[in-house]
Amino acid sequence: MQQTNLKLSNQALGAIMMALQESLLNQLDIVPILQNFDLQQSDDGLVVVNPPSVRFSDESEITQKDLEGMVK
Repeated sequence: MQQTNLKLSNQALGAIMMALQESLLNQLDIVPILQNFDLQQSDDGLVVVNPPSVRFSDESEITQKDLEGMVK
């Protein structure tokens, strides 16, 4: 069986950093967020099809439903 080495694209690295930031800001376990990532192979490396969104504005509160949606 031949192994193929894959690398993360810059987009995938950004998605991981967004997940980490969301995890730290909301005191969430990052593991379920990362496990939920859907990955696709591209010319640039692996990309995350469903990256997390991070909110920076104090005006939009993150609800429990939003948090649960990040780990499904």
